[in-house]
Amino acid sequence: MNVSLVEWKRLWGELGAGTVNGGLMNQLVAAHSERHRHYHTLQHLRECLAHAEATAALARRPAEIALVLWFHDAVYDPRRQDNEDRSAAWAHASVRAAGCPAQVADRVAALVLATRDHGPAGDPDTQLLLDIDLAIFGASSARFDEYERQVRAEYAHVDDATFRTARETLVGGWLAQPWIYRTDSYRQALEPRARENLQRSLARLRAPD
Repeated sequence: MNVSLVEWKRLWGELGAGTVNGGLMNQLVAAHSERHRHYHTLQHLRECLAHAEATAALARRPAEIALVLWFHDAVYDPRRQDNEDRSAAWAHASVRAAGCPAQVADRVAALVLATRDHGPAGDPDTQLLLDIDLAIFGASSARFDEYERQVRAEYAHVDDATFRTARETLVGGWLAQPWIYRTDSYRQALEPRARENLQRSLARLRAPD
């Protein structure tokens, strides 16, 4: 990661931390570097943080969004169903251990949990966070195709037929929505390309072998 300890300390300072655990950043970097990860890696984290920095002016609490991005995939095992719950618990405990107010810890944990199913979100910061998490859909065609290969690699334990069926349902579900993105800025910037990428993905999934 190209994040210095100075930047890490500044982030926690903006959150009202009394103490800053530099070792926590190393733990999170190590978590995102686990060998079974292919998409939910430091690459994804870097891309999300870059989006967060570019859209910070749109956030009510940009520091909280940045910290959530560090934690939203902190625990990731494609064979489990409780990754976000465990990531949220880690985030909540870390924020409280740093001496931040309880409401900050609660908001951070809630934002991490929001990435679990990308359901309805009325809060502007939640909307922005979820758009950042799905910004990969609107990436260049080359990066999107790389992302799809990375996701398939993470689910190497799933047979092709099962994977394709599940993936087709997921991609089709996104395309069936009136909007993929929730904020005006992401709709204007990424919605058309995201739909093009997902349509290509769906065509590949439906193509005969």
